[in-house]
Amino acid sequence: MANIKSQIKRNRQNETRRVRNKAVRSELKTREKAVLAAASAGEPTEELLRAAQKRLDMAAAKGVIHKNEAARRKSRLNSKSSSSES
Repeated sequence: MANIKSQIKRNRQNETRRVRNKAVRSELKTREKAVLAAASAGEPTEELLRAAQKRLDMAAAKGVIHKNEAARRKSRLNSKSSSSES
């Protein structure tokens, strides 16, 4: 445990951010899974895909994931959902 006041505060901040980032990452996985499940079942995925892409963009904007990772994941989701529709 740190003795320095600023480091104690920094540890508190890091823990808060870690928990928040974990929740965001978990939600991203859930939304991606929902899109893939709908695509494999042959259901329409437009609404789910739009929601997943929005969450990926928000996570990238907040710095939870890198913007290139968000772009890559959106692209893969898009291709998987469109390939199952055709």
